[in-house]
Amino acid sequence: MSVMFHLAFPIYDMQKAKYFYKDMLGCEVGRASNYAMIFNLGGHQIVAHKVDEQPPKQSTIYPRHFGLIYKDKSAFHAFIDTLNARGVSFEIPLKTRFPNTEIEHESFFLLDPSNNLLEFKHYTHPSAIFGGQVFASVGEAPSRES
Repeated sequence: MSVMFHLAFPIYDMQKAKYFYKDMLGCEVGRASNYAMIFNLGGHQIVAHKVDEQPPKQSTIYPRHFGLIYKDKSAFHAFIDTLNARGVSFEIPLKTRFPNTEIEHESFFLLDPSNNLLEFKHYTHPSAIFGGQVFASVGEAPSRES
């Protein structure tokens, strides 16, 4: 089956969004209007929809973020090198999660100009992308601060 992923998300400033996704991340720009813009993110369609108010910044990475999983480690690190060369700020720097387990992966987060979080990662063991059910670890436990 040949399918592509589609995601719609809010943006506050069209020009800042275009600069971030096109110039910083390297996404190809598709159709655009005064209220929406299509980007190619790793072969998938993401559509930025203009909103009237700046979306609030989440206090943690949960519950909402999106991004890409790189299957090739060298391509993942080449992307990181490109981001560094372009001066992109990392919201959460590169780190290894669940080290020395079957679900080990490297991950980092970026924050776009409209407070959307993007995660990019590479799994040491590709089977962990959808597998690894013996592990109860998915994400991190939410903070229960009052």
